[in-house]
Amino acid sequence: MNWYSRITGDLSVLPDFVEHYKSELSQSKREIKIKGLVERNISELPGITDQRFSQLQEIEAVLNLLNIRLRALRRKYFQKYLEGYNRALTSRDAEKYVDGEEEVIDFEILINEIALLRNEYLSVMKGLESKNYMLGHLVKLKTAGMEDFTVG
Repeated sequence: MNWYSRITGDLSVLPDFVEHYKSELSQSKREIKIKGLVERNISELPGITDQRFSQLQEIEAVLNLLNIRLRALRRKYFQKYLEGYNRALTSRDAEKYVDGEEEVIDFEILINEIALLRNEYLSVMKGLESKNYMLGHLVKLKTAGMEDFTVG
């Protein structure tokens, strides 16, 4: 399922997008933990990292799309204020009016929610990096002959 294509065609699917990625996020938090066989953790890590990084990239693409749409929305209101008022507004005045438009505010709140989701996925990627580092050290311990440690 390609969320980016769906959202490009119809912004009304954004709540489903957020819900889907939040449920995936809870699963990904469990994948960060090191438990069970070290060998199994090591063998699963590249696939997990690839999947979560791909999801992060899709969230980034959606966030970028929303920022592009916000710029277009802001331009529409900016043009309305500069062309529609009898008294001359400075660009700064028009910008302030644009920032107060309810549609612009709602769009910025939506972008903020997607940015938060992106940041949570960035933390997952940091956790997977840390897991990779720790697993590497566990393998070094095993190589050195320390077989009696437990994980989990």
